[in-house]
Amino acid sequence: MGDTAVIALVLRDLRRAYASGGATLIVAFFLLVAILFPFAVGPDQKLLARIGGGVIWAAALLAALLPVERLVAPDLDSGTLDQLALRGFSATTVAAAKIAAHWLAFAPPLMAATIAAAGLLDLPGEALLTVEIGLALGTPGLAALAVATGALVAGLRGAGAIAGLVMLPLAIPLLIFGAGAIEGGAGGLKLLAATSLLLVAGAPFIAGAAIRAGTE
Repeated sequence: MGDTAVIALVLRDLRRAYASGGATLIVAFFLLVAILFPFAVGPDQKLLARIGGGVIWAAALLAALLPVERLVAPDLDSGTLDQLALRGFSATTVAAAKIAAHWLAFAPPLMAATIAAAGLLDLPGEALLTVEIGLALGTPGLAALAVATGALVAGLRGAGAIAGLVMLPLAIPLLIFGAGAIEGGAGGLKLLAATSLLLVAGAPFIAGAAIRAGTE
């Protein structure tokens, strides 16, 4: 199994994400939160600018959670994971490929949509730049956490609700450091990057163990 086979696996999951409309749904949900939030707190521009970064990060977290049930469970139910194992793909490699595909499916469109969300929330240009850098650093961690959660809840009844209970508490550090980086500057971004790197490094092994357990 070479790099070409792994890339093909990533592209397969990426095509499925776009074909099923999952990426579009993520961006639509993200923008809907940005549109509705000003109606909830009122037209106070100073207030929106102060909390806008946190709103964007909360929306990004919830948007990343939306497709969790479709990241691993369909391949488990169809027997695709068994076939990949027979072809020499380790469960950890499959999980890492799914993380890469999930990140490519939701992070770039989300970062582009953040520009529109910043306008709706009256976020200053400097704060928008910090948010975009933070999303670039933090979304790999969100993708890793989503795939690991999807693998852990695959095959369970009510997987969507369970996924939320599992993923949201674990994602709180990303949310805190991501939103805090707007005022914390480089220090907050370093903490965000370290947390995201830890999740990216550990999630493939956790997801891989869950995938092996599900296919035995």
